[in-house]
Amino acid sequence: MTKYSGPVSIQLWSTRDSLSLDEQFAQIREDGFTDVQPFHDQYEDVESLKVAMDRHGLSCMSGHFRIDMFDGDAAPVIQAAKALGMDLVVAPWLEPEDRPTDVEGWKAVHRRLCGIRDVIHAAGLRFAWHNHDFEFVELPDGSFGIEHLLGDDILFAVDIAWIQRAGQDPLPWLRRYAGRIPAVHVKDIAPAGENEDQMGFADVGHGVMDWAALWQLLNELDVSLRIVEHDQPGDWRRFTRRSGSSFKNLMFHNDTADSKAVTDPIAGA
Repeated sequence: MTKYSGPVSIQLWSTRDSLSLDEQFAQIREDGFTDVQPFHDQYEDVESLKVAMDRHGLSCMSGHFRIDMFDGDAAPVIQAAKALGMDLVVAPWLEPEDRPTDVEGWKAVHRRLCGIRDVIHAAGLRFAWHNHDFEFVELPDGSFGIEHLLGDDILFAVDIAWIQRAGQDPLPWLRRYAGRIPAVHVKDIAPAGENEDQMGFADVGHGVMDWAALWQLLNELDVSLRIVEHDQPGDWRRFTRRSGSSFKNLMFHNDTADSKAVTDPIAGA
């Protein structure tokens, strides 16, 4: 089994409530993170983002870009990705009005993604789709949008928690796309009825997801980039501290007999 040797990475959407890049980067560095995944609004000032990353010793292996940012001329996306040192460029979202309800509609999205992928690949970068729950709504024929969107050739940057939130078992989906998963989001789900002000999510290791088992499978599948995220943390500093601790416990202790103990033993808030 391949043990994870990638960075301790975090999606910066999780820390968007901070007052500045320096504030959030200082905190996430203190909590053990070494890599960041920016999101769409942050590319308005790539130079400042790069300066702040360098100041705090952070790398940037991947980034999220709105799908409309690829329309027409994708040069700004490519320039931002290369300036920040990315290898992986990810599109993560369709607006509700743009989500198909039948197979042909999802196949049209696949064709659109193939066009984007070809442009990104020509620039020497990789391209992937990142899911939420809406791609896992069953279609009238019993298939799922994600199957048609990905087709046989689009890479899949998996948000495992959103698959589970959609009522699906993540494990067979991960196995199905083995070899096509360059990255995953490491996210947790709160027990039913809890953290409703946080979209029902939890700090990593403090929810109901079996991250010990999931981590073992990700090792088997040799997923090389794992990124902590919370869509709406109540306290972003608490989230980075507790999730960073859980991530490192998974990373260093998951192959031991006590691999279930992945939470921070001193974290009580």
